[in-house]
Amino acid sequence: MKLDDWFSRQENPDDFSSSLNNRTEELYRIPNCQPDDDGLIEAPVLILRDIVVFPHMISPIFVTPGPNLLAIQEAQFNGQTVISMALRDPEIEDPQPEDLLPIGVEMAVGRLLSMPDGNNSALVQGRRRVEVLEFVRLEPFFRVRARIIEEPTEVDRKLDALMRTTRDLFERCVQLDRSLPEEAHLFSLNISEPGWLADMVATAISLPFQDRQTLLMIPDPQERLKRVNRMLAQELDVLQLEDEIHSRVQSEVDRSQREFYLREQMKAIQTELGEGDVWTREIAELRMRIDQSKLPEEVHTQALKEVERLAQMPAMAPEVGIIRTYLDWVLDLPWVEETEDNLDVRHAAEVLEKYHFGLGKAKDRILEYIAVRSLKPKRSKQPILCFVGPPGTGKTSLGRSIAEALGRKFVRISLGGVRDEAEIRGHRRTYIGALPGRILQTMRRAGTVNPLFMLDEIDKLGQDFRGDPASALLEVLDPEQNFAFSDHYLELAYDLSKVMFITTANSLGAIPAALLDRMEVIEFPGYIEEEKIEISRRFLIPRQIEESGLEEKEIIFPDATLRRLIREYTYEAGVRNLEREIGRICRKAARLKAENRRHLNRIAPSALERILGPAQFFETEAERQDEIGVATAIAWTENGGEIMPVEVLILDGKGTLQITGQVGEVMQESAQAALSYLKSRSHELKLDSTIYDRLDVHIHIPEGAIPKDGPSAGITIATALISAFTERPVYKDVGMTGEITLRGRVLPIGGVREKVLAAHRAGLKTVILPERNLKDLVDIPRKVRDDIKIVPVVHMDQVLEIALHPPTESEPKKAKRVQGERKEKKAGDDENASSVAVE
Repeated sequence: MKLDDWFSRQENPDDFSSSLNNRTEELYRIPNCQPDDDGLIEAPVLILRDIVVFPHMISPIFVTPGPNLLAIQEAQFNGQTVISMALRDPEIEDPQPEDLLPIGVEMAVGRLLSMPDGNNSALVQGRRRVEVLEFVRLEPFFRVRARIIEEPTEVDRKLDALMRTTRDLFERCVQLDRSLPEEAHLFSLNISEPGWLADMVATAISLPFQDRQTLLMIPDPQERLKRVNRMLAQELDVLQLEDEIHSRVQSEVDRSQREFYLREQMKAIQTELGEGDVWTREIAELRMRIDQSKLPEEVHTQALKEVERLAQMPAMAPEVGIIRTYLDWVLDLPWVEETEDNLDVRHAAEVLEKYHFGLGKAKDRILEYIAVRSLKPKRSKQPILCFVGPPGTGKTSLGRSIAEALGRKFVRISLGGVRDEAEIRGHRRTYIGALPGRILQTMRRAGTVNPLFMLDEIDKLGQDFRGDPASALLEVLDPEQNFAFSDHYLELAYDLSKVMFITTANSLGAIPAALLDRMEVIEFPGYIEEEKIEISRRFLIPRQIEESGLEEKEIIFPDATLRRLIREYTYEAGVRNLEREIGRICRKAARLKAENRRHLNRIAPSALERILGPAQFFETEAERQDEIGVATAIAWTENGGEIMPVEVLILDGKGTLQITGQVGEVMQESAQAALSYLKSRSHELKLDSTIYDRLDVHIHIPEGAIPKDGPSAGITIATALISAFTERPVYKDVGMTGEITLRGRVLPIGGVREKVLAAHRAGLKTVILPERNLKDLVDIPRKVRDDIKIVPVVHMDQVLEIALHPPTESEPKKAKRVQGERKEKKAGDDENASSVAVE
């Protein structure tokens, strides 16, 4: 404990300081204990808990009532010294002899002073190190016999160098440590004994209690001095780091004070020149911008309020930047600026037809909107459309064309992977670096209140602990609410009712029902082969020819080439990969032209394999002959329609049904329903109703690596099953689709357009459809309807009449064979019975 700390705890520090010299002289007048004939001394023990007093050092101590106080009183009564012993663990309440360190210090204790808290204080002076050999008495305080540890005072060259090093390190510590007085270094220069120097330095610097105990236990002065050197080096590193930090902080403070002083000088100079200070000019400019902006009344009032707050703050206040950023956002957002809509329906139709082929439903809906707006220009509610379809079908590009047709600004944000609600609504201003949500950020970029706003990939929204962004979009996409959209950062009502929102998605399954209810869904079903050829002619080929640096007539793509390119090198609902393949062909032609080599002007179908490599995809072909147990189903995929053969095999077994080909649960249930229908019609089909228990049925859908599901293969599975059991072949050029019930009714299905076109591509002549799907034929090109015979059905009996060969006059072979087996078995049983009777 330092003397200054001790003085501060005295009742009258000034009076105590004046008597310090007298009390120090009293310490020096107390004699050391005289050793006996064995060289041992005997003295009371003063137990020290959290302090170590080294020889030759003077330190204040605090004494509580108890053994320590009694030991000091006896020593002062006898005019002798005490032996201080340190506890191994300062937390021990009732110490025993084994709890004390074996090496202590003989020291003199000055006059006791009473403290206000009932304790006592005194000055002590360490005299000599002693080794405790024996505890003479344990009550009411410890009394020990100890041997004096003599320390050598001779200094050789090695020890002298060590002492000089210690003084140099201590001098640097004194220079860096503001709590050490300069006199401490001067005092160390006058110490000639190495042990004394080590003890003095250990007392002066701030060492942990355990390190002080370690030094006390080292009797050899040279070893003790080496240990002090290492501790001084560590202390010096810490002090240098503290000094560096202090210097850095001080320089920052000085720079801030200098900047403040210079700003005040600039302000005074500008005032003298009549210019006013920069801060005042900025506040005036903000007020002027607010007055000139056509802000709504509520927004205008809030902006002025924020400016007043800003004017009352110092220019360097931390909150100034937050308020300035907020005001910049308020002033930069479009509140009343809007573009005038082009409501010419013919112009809009020309623009949409210029950039897009097909997509009739989407184009009609946009033209209807423009027509209504032209009749009622003040109509405030905007349509909120949702374009749903496979990738590459032109959803985003159609949005751009709609914006061009209307004469509006087009802005777009992608919602794919957005999981934080704050991405939509923004962060509150209390957060560092807070900003408005992406809705208002995009509105500022648009610069008008009525842009065409496209929310791309709305079905890819996620949610986690940060909130549900899909729920935040409910207010944005609701015409009854979005006229007062609330952003967490802005905290002002913003009108989104004039914005035309268009969202895009690949599927509706991932969109929450409440959000889907707010949108008008327009499906993009994917392009058929004929549409892809027309799109290639109008858009893809000219664009790729231009990008490749070729002339229009330098490369020609016949329809046969495009058809093979579509069927064998791409497999998609859109046209992105088709455009890539066309681009590859054009780039190869451009390379040949750049190398002055002859290149093909007309790309024949046979040249594709040489240019693009082997075909990547293969279409499923129709059956080449009528077969038993094989029927052709027509399936829908995201990339269009496909034909799908259904194979049935009957085996001897125990009446089990097995279906393979990676089919889903719905298709498995359709197979069960088809088999149950077959069993219920056994009599009409002339089948023995008992054969099903002795036969296993295996249904297989080829291309097992591709997952398949859905109810539309129900009538196909039933046809293949009945063909296998009755041995009536199925016509190879008949395809079918429809759901079957247990009673044989044929229910409607989806994807008719894609399925019929797939049947046409595969060369089928007849397509069987549910009667209730006739309404979907309007989307099928007339050429396809002319080439294919489409037969509507309502019951499975009609399907069998069309798909199966007529039965022969005799009963089916399978039924005859089974009945024959049963007759042979019965005859054999009768014969065995007769033999037994004769015996």
